[in-house]
Amino acid sequence: MKKYLFIAMLLAAFVLAACGGGTSNTGGITLHEVPAEYAGWTNPLGGDAAAIAAGKVVFETNCVSCHGATGLGDGEAGAVLDPPPADLHKVNELAGEDFIYFVINEGVEGTSMVAWKDTLTQEQIQQVAAYIRATFTP
Repeated sequence: MKKYLFIAMLLAAFVLAACGGGTSNTGGITLHEVPAEYAGWTNPLGGDAAAIAAGKVVFETNCVSCHGATGLGDGEAGAVLDPPPADLHKVNELAGEDFIYFVINEGVEGTSMVAWKDTLTQEQIQQVAAYIRATFTP
């Protein structure tokens, strides 16, 4: 009997370990743990109007096809993606700017969200992060 109890406890521990650890899914948005190198990041461009305007251009060029012009994840290319692109209004509601910056830089494994750090400059990533924060409010 003790052997079965031990096995049951071991299996429960594995299940609990698999459920935790780094991500949470809230309202269809999976929030990944922000790695230490991105944690607490604040945009040096802040709410600068010129940065936000430049971020809009970056967004329209690189992001709108999936996330849509209104950030709802309803772009033309996004319609065929599984999982669908994130609703940026919900992302803004649930996550900080360090999460947004991290995801733009590194992408999201298991989705069509690619890493942009080798395509865009860090200034462009900061600009698009500023645009997302300023535009897609919950």
